[in-house]
Amino acid sequence: MTVAKILAFAGSARKDSFNKKLVKIAAEGAKATGAEVTYLDFRDFPLPLFDEDLEEAEGLPDNVRKLKSLMKTHQGFLIACPEYNSSIAPLLKNAIDWASRPEPNEPSLACFKEKVAVLMSASPGGLGGLRGLVHVRSILGNIGVLVLPDQKAIGNAHQAFDEGGQLKDESQQAAILKLGSTLAAVTAKLYL
Repeated sequence: MTVAKILAFAGSARKDSFNKKLVKIAAEGAKATGAEVTYLDFRDFPLPLFDEDLEEAEGLPDNVRKLKSLMKTHQGFLIACPEYNSSIAPLLKNAIDWASRPEPNEPSLACFKEKVAVLMSASPGGLGGLRGLVHVRSILGNIGVLVLPDQKAIGNAHQAFDEGGQLKDESQQAAILKLGSTLAAVTAKLYL
């Protein structure tokens, strides 16, 4: 039986990132629904700042190729998005920009078109990163990703997680698990 393949990642490199914890919970929900989930940590794929001159002189960096390969082999994305100054985190924007660059004989936006995504965020602020999700949703929608309307922002994140990385509030924990299971179910219906 073929199962949905989901790539889970956070737009943060910080070791103890709230958003890394959050996306791992959503990944549990996707796995419980039967999806195959791959967790991606951007610390393992350091990318230079996007630079077309660098690309022209040297081609795509190796880690960009690795990232693109991962993205192309998954139908869905679970994305936890830190909010930086009411917008998208620079690490996440840089990864999107590099992944959007075509390789020879590759269709335009091959990493993004016909993919399904769910967004979430966690922030020490009261809004939980909600303002940044608007920008991420807009960017992804414009490059061909079907971004599901379900999303969740966890405020006061510095107090929201227990020592095991789970959310202390049971309703919040259930909501994030459901984001993962919803993405897995919708992706399976659309593409399998």
